[in-house]
Amino acid sequence: MRAYFIRRFLLIIPTFIGITLLSFIVMQFVPGGPVEQAIMQIKMGAAMSGEGGATGGNEFGSGNELPEEALKQIREYYGFDKPFYVRYWNWLCNVVPLQMKYPFVKWPNLGTSYKYQEPVWDLFVKRFPISIYFGLVGFTLSYLVCIPLGVFKAIKHGSAFDAMSSMIVFIGYSIPGWAMGVILLVMFGGGSYWSLFPLGGFRPDGWSKAWDAGRYAWCIKMQLWHTVLPVCCYMVGSFATLTVLMKNSLMENLGKDYIRTAFAKGLGEKVVIFKHGLRNSLIPIATGLGHLLSLVIAGSYLIEKVFNIDGIGLLGYTSIVQRDYPVAMGMIVIASLLKLFGNIVSDALYCLIDPRIRFS
Repeated sequence: MRAYFIRRFLLIIPTFIGITLLSFIVMQFVPGGPVEQAIMQIKMGAAMSGEGGATGGNEFGSGNELPEEALKQIREYYGFDKPFYVRYWNWLCNVVPLQMKYPFVKWPNLGTSYKYQEPVWDLFVKRFPISIYFGLVGFTLSYLVCIPLGVFKAIKHGSAFDAMSSMIVFIGYSIPGWAMGVILLVMFGGGSYWSLFPLGGFRPDGWSKAWDAGRYAWCIKMQLWHTVLPVCCYMVGSFATLTVLMKNSLMENLGKDYIRTAFAKGLGEKVVIFKHGLRNSLIPIATGLGHLLSLVIAGSYLIEKVFNIDGIGLLGYTSIVQRDYPVAMGMIVIASLLKLFGNIVSDALYCLIDPRIRFS
Protein backbone atom coordinates (compact mmCIF):
# COMPACT_ATOMS: atom_id res chain seq x y z
CA MET A 1 0.00 0.00 0.00
CA ARG A 2 2.97 2.29 0.53
CA ALA A 3 3.87 1.93 -3.14
CA TYR A 4 0.32 2.95 -4.08
CA PHE A 5 0.51 6.23 -2.18
CA ILE A 6 4.01 6.94 -3.52
CA ARG A 7 2.64 6.55 -7.04
CA ARG A 8 -0.29 8.81 -6.19
CA PHE A 9 2.05 11.53 -4.96
CA LEU A 10 4.25 11.20 -8.06
CA LEU A 11 1.19 11.43 -10.31
CA ILE A 12 0.49 14.86 -8.86
CA ILE A 13 3.35 16.30 -10.94
CA PRO A 14 2.09 15.37 -14.46
CA THR A 15 -1.51 16.00 -13.45
CA PHE A 16 -0.67 19.48 -12.17
CA ILE A 17 1.30 20.28 -15.32
CA GLY A 18 -1.55 19.05 -17.52
CA ILE A 19 -4.19 21.10 -15.68
CA THR A 20 -2.17 24.31 -15.64
CA LEU A 21 -0.90 23.94 -19.22
CA LEU A 22 -4.38 23.44 -20.64
CA SER A 23 -5.77 26.33 -18.60
CA PHE A 24 -2.85 28.55 -19.61
CA ILE A 25 -3.34 27.83 -23.31
CA VAL A 26 -7.07 28.52 -23.15
CA MET A 27 -6.54 31.82 -21.32
CA GLN A 28 -3.82 33.01 -23.67
CA PHE A 29 -5.93 32.56 -26.80
CA VAL A 30 -9.25 33.85 -25.47
CA PRO A 31 -10.07 37.23 -27.10
CA GLY A 32 -10.30 40.33 -24.97
CA GLY A 33 -7.09 39.72 -23.04
CA PRO A 34 -4.95 42.30 -21.23
CA VAL A 35 -3.30 43.54 -24.44
CA GLU A 36 -6.65 44.21 -26.12
CA GLN A 37 -7.99 45.85 -22.95
CA ALA A 38 -4.93 48.09 -22.66
CA ILE A 39 -5.30 49.18 -26.30
CA MET A 40 -8.99 49.87 -25.77
CA GLN A 41 -8.30 51.97 -22.67
CA ILE A 42 -5.70 54.04 -24.51
CA LYS A 43 -8.07 54.65 -27.41
CA MET A 44 -10.93 55.59 -25.11
CA GLY A 45 -8.69 57.94 -23.13
CA ALA A 46 -7.46 59.58 -26.34
CA ALA A 47 -11.01 59.93 -27.66
CA MET A 48 -12.24 61.54 -24.44
CA SER A 49 -9.35 63.99 -24.38
CA GLY A 50 -9.92 64.95 -28.00
CA GLU A 51 -6.58 63.61 -29.23
CA GLY A 52 -8.10 60.68 -31.10
CA GLY A 53 -11.53 62.01 -31.94
CA ALA A 54 -13.26 62.30 -35.28
CA THR A 55 -10.14 63.65 -36.98
CA GLY A 56 -8.18 60.54 -36.06
CA GLY A 57 -5.30 62.49 -34.50
CA ASN A 58 -1.70 62.46 -35.64
CA GLU A 59 -0.61 60.11 -32.86
CA PHE A 60 -2.80 57.16 -33.91
CA GLY A 61 -2.84 57.81 -37.59
CA SER A 62 -5.75 58.02 -39.97
CA GLY A 63 -7.11 54.62 -38.93
CA ASN A 64 -7.23 55.55 -35.27
CA GLU A 65 -4.72 52.77 -34.56
CA LEU A 66 -1.80 52.76 -32.14
CA PRO A 67 1.70 52.92 -33.60
CA GLU A 68 3.43 49.60 -34.00
CA GLU A 69 6.07 50.62 -31.48
CA ALA A 70 3.38 51.25 -28.85
CA LEU A 71 1.76 47.87 -29.56
CA LYS A 72 5.14 46.20 -29.22
CA GLN A 73 5.74 47.82 -25.83
CA ILE A 74 2.32 46.74 -24.57
CA ARG A 75 2.94 43.14 -25.67
CA GLU A 76 6.37 43.15 -24.02
CA TYR A 77 4.89 44.53 -20.78
CA TYR A 78 2.39 41.68 -20.56
CA GLY A 79 4.82 39.10 -21.95
CA PHE A 80 2.84 38.42 -25.11
CA ASP A 81 5.86 39.04 -27.33
CA LYS A 82 7.01 35.46 -26.69
CA PRO A 83 5.47 32.14 -27.81
CA PHE A 84 2.92 30.65 -25.41
CA TYR A 85 5.19 27.73 -24.44
CA VAL A 86 7.93 30.17 -23.40
CA ARG A 87 5.42 32.18 -21.39
CA TYR A 88 4.16 29.01 -19.71
CA TRP A 89 7.68 27.90 -18.83
CA ASN A 90 8.49 31.31 -17.32
CA TRP A 91 5.25 31.21 -15.34
CA LEU A 92 5.94 27.66 -14.15
CA CYS A 93 9.45 28.61 -13.03
CA ASN A 94 7.97 31.35 -10.88
CA VAL A 95 5.27 29.15 -9.36
CA VAL A 96 7.61 26.20 -8.79
CA PRO A 97 11.18 27.46 -8.14
CA LEU A 98 12.76 25.26 -10.80
CA GLN A 99 15.64 27.63 -11.48
CA MET A 100 16.72 27.31 -7.83
CA LYS A 101 18.51 30.68 -7.78
CA TYR A 102 16.76 31.78 -4.63
CA PRO A 103 14.55 28.77 -3.90
CA PHE A 104 11.49 29.32 -1.71
CA VAL A 105 12.63 32.80 -0.63
CA LYS A 106 9.71 34.52 -2.37
CA TRP A 107 7.60 31.43 -2.82
CA PRO A 108 4.82 31.02 -3.77
CA ASN A 109 5.28 33.59 -6.54
CA LEU A 110 2.00 33.58 -8.46
CA GLY A 111 2.72 36.85 -10.25
CA THR A 112 1.19 40.29 -9.94
CA SER A 113 -2.44 41.10 -10.59
CA TYR A 114 -3.13 43.22 -13.66
CA LYS A 115 -6.10 44.91 -12.00
CA TYR A 116 -4.98 45.40 -8.39
CA GLN A 117 -1.23 45.73 -9.07
CA GLU A 118 -0.54 43.56 -6.02
CA PRO A 119 1.06 40.14 -5.65
CA VAL A 120 -1.56 37.46 -6.29
CA TRP A 121 -0.62 35.58 -3.13
CA ASP A 122 -1.24 38.70 -1.02
CA LEU A 123 -4.70 39.04 -2.57
CA PHE A 124 -5.45 35.43 -1.67
CA VAL A 125 -4.20 35.79 1.90
CA LYS A 126 -6.60 38.69 2.52
CA ARG A 127 -9.56 36.59 1.41
CA PHE A 128 -8.62 33.16 2.79
CA PRO A 129 -10.32 33.77 6.18
CA ILE A 130 -13.64 34.55 4.48
CA SER A 131 -13.55 31.39 2.37
CA ILE A 132 -12.43 29.25 5.30
CA TYR A 133 -15.26 30.65 7.42
CA PHE A 134 -17.99 29.87 4.91
CA GLY A 135 -16.36 26.56 4.02
CA LEU A 136 -16.20 25.33 7.62
CA VAL A 137 -19.72 26.52 8.47
CA GLY A 138 -21.25 25.00 5.33
CA PHE A 139 -19.29 21.76 5.65
CA THR A 140 -20.15 21.29 9.33
CA LEU A 141 -23.83 22.09 8.94
CA SER A 142 -24.13 19.80 5.93
CA TYR A 143 -22.85 16.83 7.92
CA LEU A 144 -24.83 17.70 11.05
CA VAL A 145 -28.09 17.92 9.10
CA CYS A 146 -27.62 15.32 6.36
CA ILE A 147 -26.44 12.41 8.51
CA PRO A 148 -29.44 12.43 10.91
CA LEU A 149 -31.80 13.09 8.00
CA GLY A 150 -30.34 10.20 5.99
CA VAL A 151 -30.58 7.87 9.00
CA PHE A 152 -34.20 8.81 9.64
CA LYS A 153 -35.07 8.38 5.96
CA ALA A 154 -33.52 4.90 6.00
CA ILE A 155 -35.49 3.93 9.10
CA LYS A 156 -38.72 5.37 7.64
CA HIS A 157 -38.06 4.10 4.10
CA GLY A 158 -41.22 4.13 2.00
CA SER A 159 -43.14 6.34 4.42
CA ALA A 160 -44.76 9.69 3.67
CA PHE A 161 -41.86 11.45 5.43
CA ASP A 162 -39.36 9.69 3.16
CA ALA A 163 -41.26 10.67 0.02
CA MET A 164 -41.82 14.30 1.04
CA SER A 165 -38.25 14.82 2.24
CA SER A 166 -36.87 13.27 -0.95
CA MET A 167 -38.98 15.60 -3.06
CA ILE A 168 -37.83 18.66 -1.10
CA VAL A 169 -34.19 17.56 -1.16
CA PHE A 170 -34.11 16.99 -4.91
CA ILE A 171 -36.00 20.20 -5.68
CA GLY A 172 -33.34 22.07 -3.74
CA TYR A 173 -30.59 20.09 -5.49
CA SER A 174 -31.98 21.03 -8.92
CA ILE A 175 -31.73 24.76 -8.16
CA PRO A 176 -28.23 26.26 -8.61
CA GLY A 177 -26.79 27.91 -5.53
CA TRP A 178 -26.62 31.36 -7.11
CA ALA A 179 -30.24 31.13 -8.27
CA MET A 180 -31.25 30.09 -4.76
CA GLY A 181 -29.37 33.17 -3.51
CA VAL A 182 -31.39 35.47 -5.77
CA ILE A 183 -34.65 33.88 -4.59
CA LEU A 184 -33.68 34.18 -0.92
CA LEU A 185 -32.66 37.81 -1.33
CA VAL A 186 -35.96 38.66 -3.03
CA MET A 187 -37.94 36.91 -0.31
CA PHE A 188 -35.96 37.66 2.83
CA GLY A 189 -33.36 40.30 1.94
CA GLY A 190 -33.40 43.88 3.13
CA GLY A 191 -36.14 45.88 1.46
CA SER A 192 -38.27 42.80 0.71
CA TYR A 193 -41.66 42.01 2.23
CA TRP A 194 -40.15 40.23 5.25
CA SER A 195 -36.75 41.99 5.28
CA LEU A 196 -35.26 39.51 7.74
CA PHE A 197 -31.64 39.42 6.50
CA PRO A 198 -29.17 41.88 4.96
CA LEU A 199 -28.81 42.13 1.20
CA GLY A 200 -25.23 40.95 1.23
CA GLY A 201 -21.71 41.49 2.41
CA PHE A 202 -19.55 39.52 4.79
CA ARG A 203 -20.00 41.89 7.73
CA PRO A 204 -21.82 45.18 8.32
CA ASP A 205 -20.03 48.52 8.19
CA GLY A 206 -18.44 49.42 11.48
CA TRP A 207 -18.07 45.79 12.58
CA SER A 208 -14.35 46.11 13.35
CA LYS A 209 -14.85 49.27 15.41
CA ALA A 210 -17.67 47.62 17.36
CA TRP A 211 -15.48 44.58 18.05
CA ASP A 212 -12.64 46.79 19.27
CA ALA A 213 -15.13 48.62 21.48
CA GLY A 214 -16.11 45.36 23.16
CA ARG A 215 -19.58 44.97 21.61
CA TYR A 216 -19.02 41.26 21.12
CA ALA A 217 -22.67 40.17 21.35
CA TRP A 218 -23.71 42.62 18.62
CA CYS A 219 -20.77 41.60 16.41
CA ILE A 220 -21.53 37.88 16.73
CA LYS A 221 -25.22 38.45 16.05
CA MET A 222 -24.55 40.53 12.92
CA GLN A 223 -21.93 38.07 11.69
CA LEU A 224 -24.45 35.23 11.97
CA TRP A 225 -27.13 37.40 10.34
CA HIS A 226 -24.87 37.90 7.30
CA THR A 227 -24.07 34.17 7.23
CA VAL A 228 -27.51 32.55 7.08
CA LEU A 229 -28.49 33.14 3.45
CA PRO A 230 -25.07 32.50 1.84
CA VAL A 231 -24.57 29.28 3.83
CA CYS A 232 -27.98 28.00 2.71
CA CYS A 233 -26.81 28.46 -0.88
CA TYR A 234 -23.47 26.75 -0.18
CA MET A 235 -25.24 23.75 1.37
CA VAL A 236 -27.90 23.22 -1.28
CA GLY A 237 -25.47 21.54 -3.70
CA SER A 238 -24.15 18.85 -1.35
CA PHE A 239 -27.35 18.46 0.67
CA ALA A 240 -29.00 15.88 -1.56
CA THR A 241 -25.78 13.97 -2.22
CA LEU A 242 -24.89 13.48 1.45
CA THR A 243 -28.46 12.69 2.50
CA VAL A 244 -29.03 10.05 -0.19
CA LEU A 245 -25.55 8.57 0.33
CA MET A 246 -26.19 8.24 4.07
CA LYS A 247 -29.60 6.67 3.52
CA ASN A 248 -28.45 4.16 0.89
CA SER A 249 -25.36 3.20 2.87
CA LEU A 250 -27.37 2.50 6.03
CA MET A 251 -30.05 0.56 4.15
CA GLU A 252 -27.37 -1.57 2.52
CA ASN A 253 -25.80 -2.39 5.87
CA LEU A 254 -29.16 -3.11 7.52
CA GLY A 255 -29.70 -5.89 4.99
CA LYS A 256 -26.45 -7.72 5.77
CA ASP A 257 -25.98 -10.88 7.78
CA TYR A 258 -24.32 -9.32 10.82
CA ILE A 259 -27.36 -7.09 11.37
CA ARG A 260 -29.71 -10.08 11.21
CA THR A 261 -27.41 -11.89 13.64
CA ALA A 262 -27.55 -8.94 16.04
CA PHE A 263 -31.35 -8.98 15.93
CA ALA A 264 -31.32 -12.77 16.44
CA LYS A 265 -29.27 -12.29 19.62
CA GLY A 266 -32.07 -10.17 21.02
CA LEU A 267 -30.43 -6.75 20.75
CA GLY A 268 -32.76 -3.76 20.59
CA GLU A 269 -33.49 -1.93 17.36
CA LYS A 270 -31.73 1.26 18.43
CA VAL A 271 -28.61 -0.64 19.51
CA VAL A 272 -28.43 -2.55 16.23
CA ILE A 273 -29.00 0.50 14.06
CA PHE A 274 -26.87 3.08 15.84
CA LYS A 275 -24.10 0.90 17.31
CA HIS A 276 -23.59 -1.62 14.52
CA GLY A 277 -25.24 -0.44 11.32
CA LEU A 278 -24.53 3.29 11.55
CA ARG A 279 -20.84 2.88 12.36
CA ASN A 280 -20.16 0.95 9.16
CA SER A 281 -22.48 3.17 7.14
CA LEU A 282 -20.44 6.26 8.03
CA ILE A 283 -17.40 4.97 6.14
CA PRO A 284 -18.34 6.52 2.74
CA ILE A 285 -19.34 9.75 4.51
CA ALA A 286 -16.20 9.98 6.63
CA THR A 287 -13.89 9.72 3.61
CA GLY A 288 -15.20 13.12 2.51
CA LEU A 289 -13.26 14.61 5.42
CA GLY A 290 -10.21 14.42 3.18
CA HIS A 291 -11.61 17.32 1.21
CA LEU A 292 -11.39 19.60 4.24
CA LEU A 293 -8.22 20.89 2.55
CA SER A 294 -10.38 22.36 -0.20
CA LEU A 295 -12.27 24.55 2.26
CA VAL A 296 -9.65 27.23 1.68
CA ILE A 297 -11.19 27.86 -1.74
CA ALA A 298 -14.75 26.90 -0.88
CA GLY A 299 -16.08 30.23 -2.09
CA SER A 300 -18.47 29.94 -5.01
CA TYR A 301 -17.95 32.46 -7.79
CA LEU A 302 -21.59 33.27 -8.48
CA ILE A 303 -22.82 32.94 -4.89
CA GLU A 304 -20.27 35.45 -3.67
CA LYS A 305 -21.16 37.69 -6.61
CA VAL A 306 -24.87 37.55 -5.69
CA PHE A 307 -24.21 38.36 -2.02
CA ASN A 308 -21.30 40.72 -2.72
CA ILE A 309 -18.94 38.79 -0.43
CA ASP A 310 -15.33 39.81 -1.02
CA GLY A 311 -13.88 36.32 -0.80
CA ILE A 312 -11.94 33.98 -3.03
CA GLY A 313 -14.99 33.31 -5.20
CA LEU A 314 -15.66 36.96 -6.02
CA LEU A 315 -11.95 37.50 -6.69
CA GLY A 316 -11.97 34.56 -9.12
CA TYR A 317 -15.10 35.83 -10.84
CA THR A 318 -13.58 39.29 -11.28
CA SER A 319 -10.33 37.84 -12.60
CA ILE A 320 -12.16 35.84 -15.27
CA VAL A 321 -14.42 38.69 -16.39
CA GLN A 322 -11.57 41.23 -16.53
CA ARG A 323 -9.01 38.77 -17.92
CA ASP A 324 -6.73 39.07 -14.89
CA TYR A 325 -4.68 36.05 -15.91
CA PRO A 326 -2.24 35.90 -12.96
CA VAL A 327 -5.12 35.77 -10.46
CA ALA A 328 -7.06 33.21 -12.51
CA MET A 329 -4.00 30.97 -12.86
CA GLY A 330 -3.27 31.36 -9.16
CA MET A 331 -6.80 30.14 -8.40
CA ILE A 332 -6.22 27.12 -10.63
CA VAL A 333 -2.89 26.34 -8.94
CA ILE A 334 -4.31 26.38 -5.42
CA ALA A 335 -7.56 24.62 -6.35
CA SER A 336 -5.85 21.82 -8.27
CA LEU A 337 -3.19 21.15 -5.62
CA LEU A 338 -5.70 21.09 -2.77
CA LYS A 339 -7.99 18.81 -4.74
CA LEU A 340 -5.19 16.39 -5.63
CA PHE A 341 -3.89 16.21 -2.07
CA GLY A 342 -7.45 15.99 -0.74
CA ASN A 343 -8.10 12.88 -2.86
CA ILE A 344 -5.02 11.22 -1.40
CA VAL A 345 -6.08 12.11 2.13
CA SER A 346 -9.52 10.63 1.42
CA ASP A 347 -7.95 7.35 0.31
CA ALA A 348 -5.80 7.29 3.44
CA LEU A 349 -8.85 7.89 5.65
CA TYR A 350 -10.68 5.12 3.86
CA CYS A 351 -7.89 2.70 4.77
CA LEU A 352 -7.78 3.87 8.38
CA ILE A 353 -11.54 3.64 8.88
CA ASP A 354 -12.02 0.32 7.09
CA PRO A 355 -9.06 -2.07 7.65
CA ARG A 356 -10.46 -4.38 4.97
CA ILE A 357 -9.48 -1.89 2.26
CA ARG A 358 -6.03 -2.37 0.87
CA PHE A 359 -4.82 -0.46 -2.19
CA SER A 360 -2.30 -2.14 -4.44
